[in-house]
Amino acid sequence: MTSPLIQIDRAEKTYRIGEIRVPAVRGVSLTIDNGEFIAITGASGSGKSTFMHLLGCLAQLDAGTYRFEGKSIESYSRAQLAALRNRRIGFVFQSFNLLARTTILENVALPLAYQSVRRDERRKRAAAMLERVGLGDRMKHHSNQLSGGQQQRVAIARALVTRPPIVLADEPTGNLDSKTSAEIMRLLSEMNRDEGVTIVLVTHEQDIAAFANRHVVFRDGVVASDELQRNEILVPV
Repeated sequence: MTSPLIQIDRAEKTYRIGEIRVPAVRGVSLTIDNGEFIAITGASGSGKSTFMHLLGCLAQLDAGTYRFEGKSIESYSRAQLAALRNRRIGFVFQSFNLLARTTILENVALPLAYQSVRRDERRKRAAAMLERVGLGDRMKHHSNQLSGGQQQRVAIARALVTRPPIVLADEPTGNLDSKTSAEIMRLLSEMNRDEGVTIVLVTHEQDIAAFANRHVVFRDGVVASDELQRNEILVPV
């Protein structure tokens, strides 16, 4: 039997503001299998963003266990966590986080440089990913020459260029209009369907959550509901 991609059990995370303790995640257990498309929603302060940071190893658990591809990572060093993030997890953020002074080809190739991939291979793989997201004719452009939707496509290409099994998307459509948001979500859906990439996204928009096949709702630091849902969004074949 294949083990889950991610298994988190009784996760706890508390922030301290002076002498005040603010519990953000309270004993959450969640299993994520390969190939899932999960939307995480919840009100501001519900713990969904903190949980996403825990998933992405951007924050460490105060208590509980986290197994990634069957391996317990609670005792990983900073270097080990950085290697895990670089090689096995792709990130897409609301603010794109692109480097303004380099071409989008160089932006997409950057994660491969951290893996010591040869320059010609980096450029080849980055170009292929830009073709995949529909930006093959924009490779020499800089990010400030692109629309918001195009910049998010570059960010998605960058997240996928290392061929990670999972992509974490934190409000990926938050800065985009509704039409462009739908285009970005269809692209993520295609990556999930065609490439088998596991997608976990945080969103406050129900129409964006509707693209997922599983909907997890956070409330007051705990999982209030976790349900499979039928994806009613049509993704062109």
